[in-house]
Amino acid sequence: MNRHSCGILCQALLLTTLYSLAHAAASADPEPVSRISVVFVEPGKFTDARRADFKPNSDAILDAIAKFMQEMGEETLPPDMNLDIRVTDVDLAGNFEPWRGPQSDQVRITNQLYPPRFALEFRLIDARGQVIQSGKRDLSDLNYQLRTFYPMDDYLRYEKDLLRHWFRAEFGKLKG
Repeated sequence: MNRHSCGILCQALLLTTLYSLAHAAASADPEPVSRISVVFVEPGKFTDARRADFKPNSDAILDAIAKFMQEMGEETLPPDMNLDIRVTDVDLAGNFEPWRGPQSDQVRITNQLYPPRFALEFRLIDARGQVIQSGKRDLSDLNYQLRTFYPMDDYLRYEKDLLRHWFRAEFGKLKG
């Protein structure tokens, strides 16, 4: 088996696993409603939605991103605060370079040209229901490959690292 076949097989296995996990979680006991709300606004229009054959914006990937954002919110925010996040674009790290030939059209190339990017809006709400902070953010980091600490087998390691950095910088001082 050559490297190209292995790469495609690994991507297919990862997407299948993520899809299975998402559906298994959906059929399990419902989890309590999180105080961190994540909504993807028109995900069909996201930057990575244009590659219908790869479907990087699949429900499983978006569910994994939403779950991670909820976990980071729980970690960084005081327990009496709620956070509403509306994600308006997701651009996963890397891109496809079909001009490299037919064997490369399914391989996501990661380099400084293709950093992960999120466009989002948020509202931080205190215990009285008052909005204490809100805004729009375009998150990106050209040096994303230099600062990731996630395991190399985590498909969303660059995206999670970018989000972790944002949560800690934006909300980290609130918890005390």
